[in-house]
Amino acid sequence: MSRQKGRIVEGTVDMAMITQEATAAARAGGLDLTTASIADLNAAFDAGTLTSERLVQMYLDRIEAYDHAGPQINAVLAINASALATARALDAERAASGPRSPLHGIPMILKDVFDTADMPTTGGYLPLKGVKPTQDATIVKRLRDAGAIMLAKVNQSDWYANPDIMASSTLGGSTLNPFALDRTPGWSSAGTGAGLAAHFATVGLGSETGFSIRTPTSDSNLFGLSTTSGLISRAGQMWSYITGERGGPMAHSVYDLAATLDIIAGFDSADLWTANSLGKMPMEPYVSFIDADGLRGARVGVMKEAWDFTPVDPDVIELAKRAIAVFADHGAAVFDPVSIGVDLPNYLTANSSPSRYERIQAVNQYLSRQGPEYPFKNARELLLDHAGVPERPQDRAGIERPIDLDRDPQYRATLEGRVKLREAVVSVMDRLGLDALIYPHKLHGPLEIGPKDDPQRAYKPNQLSPNTGLPAFIVPMGFTPAGLPVGLEILGRPWSEPTLIKLASGFEAVTDNRRVPATTPALPGEHIEL
Repeated sequence: MSRQKGRIVEGTVDMAMITQEATAAARAGGLDLTTASIADLNAAFDAGTLTSERLVQMYLDRIEAYDHAGPQINAVLAINASALATARALDAERAASGPRSPLHGIPMILKDVFDTADMPTTGGYLPLKGVKPTQDATIVKRLRDAGAIMLAKVNQSDWYANPDIMASSTLGGSTLNPFALDRTPGWSSAGTGAGLAAHFATVGLGSETGFSIRTPTSDSNLFGLSTTSGLISRAGQMWSYITGERGGPMAHSVYDLAATLDIIAGFDSADLWTANSLGKMPMEPYVSFIDADGLRGARVGVMKEAWDFTPVDPDVIELAKRAIAVFADHGAAVFDPVSIGVDLPNYLTANSSPSRYERIQAVNQYLSRQGPEYPFKNARELLLDHAGVPERPQDRAGIERPIDLDRDPQYRATLEGRVKLREAVVSVMDRLGLDALIYPHKLHGPLEIGPKDDPQRAYKPNQLSPNTGLPAFIVPMGFTPAGLPVGLEILGRPWSEPTLIKLASGFEAVTDNRRVPATTPALPGEHIEL
């Protein structure tokens, strides 16, 4: 990447042209914070009508109005006390030498599993209250180096404890869905989903062991990408799934997501799982694959088995059918249905995630990155015997009866089952010449907040993507009559993120499925003239 004042050139993508187009589109009426993309914000920066410092303050005002007061979304665990000072410094740098990247001066929120040396990283776990890690996670450092501002750490389902209430944490409690305050905004990355839905930042990071990027994205009316396992470093990220854990971007638009992916994707010697990506990433930036006509000529299959999960809301089924019709109506060949030839819900139950075997080793590896001042040295100290903190029974079992990952026959069988499932999915795409499989991410909207063992919250998540390591892009497909957001999932071959970005951007260009929640409307002063 080369830097020029007022201009960014990345590969063959002329970012100045993108900014000029955003400026031209916005000049008539200016920009609104709740609808502006990263390209729009860069246009305002270039026009001199917006500074990063003002942008940060607008987001802080929204957090104060809607997270701490008003509907009390309860997404934010910690705010970066240096955010405004960092923004001022980045504004001065922009004026002197131009932006480092499209994310220069752009505020982000992070699920509280990503290490930030200047803010606590807690996983929502009460025993880690106030504990700062030794160093930034790799992708956090990359984002800072690109000029992004780490504005806040956000709540999630508890990474280490076992609260009774679904998607809550022992440190932060329950985060509310801005679209329906009695509902969750997804599971583990709930704070990222709710925080972005309420416009507490421009873009965010989530992470996924099972469904915790995709479900919060679907439940929060966002775009989100669970990448091919191995594309993004997990170094400095709390994790449970050595052979499959993923971090990834969640955003208000495909452009914002792709611009973030351009910063965080790629090899990291601190996480050798990313060696799988060597030679597999595109030669051009991910933003170059955005295509408003991206559905024309595509070949997609509607996966039959994805409709077998529970519970089922007929309104979601109808929305999914309409979303699938969008592909055909705009030039895609849609093969409906196609089958991978297995009873998918039962297969995923029988062949559960390898994370159940890998978790304790993953926790110990995360702790090994921390310095001597860190209060917990191993998984036993971190996870067990904290008064008033409900522990996970499987964690105690894993610590007291360690699993030999080299030779355990059940673990090996699980790994083999994962390989066979991945082969079945790729095989049907190859056999039919498909670019991707499409289906509703789930067949119901966000669940009501409450005890997770209550039968009304029982459901089967579709964990095909994490169990195979295949990339999955969630796009908003609209709202039920009850006002609940739901998302469509686009699943691709390994390393097919460019194809998924093309399809997702094509779908975005011909739909209008996003809303600002009624509970968190625009505040005075959020309109930006150009």
